[in-house]
Amino acid sequence: MAAKRDYYEVLGVDREADLDQIKKAYRQLALKYHPDRNPGDTGAEEKFKEATEAYEVLRDPDKRTQYDRFGHQAPPGAGPGFGGFTGFTTVEEALNAFMSAFGGGFGGGFEDLFGGGMRGTGRRRRTVRRGGNIEVRLPLTLKEIAAGVSKKVRVRRWERCDACGGSGAAEGSEPVTCSTCNGAGQVQQVSRSLFGQMMNITTCPTCQGEGTVIAEPCSTCSGTGRVRQQTTLAVKVPPGVAEGNYLTISGEGNVGLRGGPAGDVIVFIEEKPHSAFEREGDDLYRLQPVSFAVAARGGTINVPTITGSARLKVPARTQSGKILRMRGEGLPHLNGYGTGDLLVEIVIWTPQKTSGKEKKLLDEMAEEGLFEPTESDQQTLQKARRRR
Repeated sequence: MAAKRDYYEVLGVDREADLDQIKKAYRQLALKYHPDRNPGDTGAEEKFKEATEAYEVLRDPDKRTQYDRFGHQAPPGAGPGFGGFTGFTTVEEALNAFMSAFGGGFGGGFEDLFGGGMRGTGRRRRTVRRGGNIEVRLPLTLKEIAAGVSKKVRVRRWERCDACGGSGAAEGSEPVTCSTCNGAGQVQQVSRSLFGQMMNITTCPTCQGEGTVIAEPCSTCSGTGRVRQQTTLAVKVPPGVAEGNYLTISGEGNVGLRGGPAGDVIVFIEEKPHSAFEREGDDLYRLQPVSFAVAARGGTINVPTITGSARLKVPARTQSGKILRMRGEGLPHLNGYGTGDLLVEIVIWTPQKTSGKEKKLLDEMAEEGLFEPTESDQQTLQKARRRR
């Protein structure tokens, strides 16, 4: 666990600061990091909790005296943590402490700043639960990746129940206000410490934060407001995608409970192996057999590509293992301009069968020493081998 920062450092005040200075410093930090001003920012929430914890200690003369003496350590005879005060576990606890201390006024700022929509004011804040995402795998061939493709994917998902319109309540009935939290979606819990009472606000365990409960559940969906269905979705895949890339289809995932918004469908790309090509980024690689005659004297050959075929010039005296580059015959760059290359590794093909005439010609060439590598040739091959 990371060590706690000094409370005076957190608020940016010196150790002789009076209560007004401490209050002013906390106000600035609370305005900056308040969760309603930074929705979804967990870093801001942690800073808000940290500042509120520091303020809770330094605004209280007894807590401040013990903190100045013992720091974050427990005083003699106390339990673990600073004087039994261990900080805030959730941001809701910090919000509750903030509201208890300032009641929403705080110099005329927060109600106006957040449009009256602050947490912890006692106003009902119904929890709407978003549906979960769905992950699917989409296998593609290299040819489909090169050109881009439109595909259909089938998913099983939770969809809104038509019988109850997603409310979860039986026909003719309506959700009723939760008797545990009186529709607030939250309940208050009071705990005691060495420094007095602490009031915490937590999600209502009866309605799970919704503020209402289903008295007469829909018989079709059993009160959930959703049913399981299978559907087909269209996916447009751009050229140049790769294994591990994913596409998001927003709002096409599972719907939430009782009218909650739908999640997304996440389509993960899988790349099917190709019999003739290997992929290296946006480049493609293939082995290309050529005859001894072409390798020796040079020539032009027809090479298969991912989109068809193209002509490649083989220089004279080309050795096996030589890699020739065919510009622009690879895969397109994803969401960009340009195309990769096709890297062709030459392999000299040795015939499996020879006719009498061919054998005679080969014998004559062998007698002339045309098939024997020179000492210079051998040195060149060894250098190439070391480079690999």
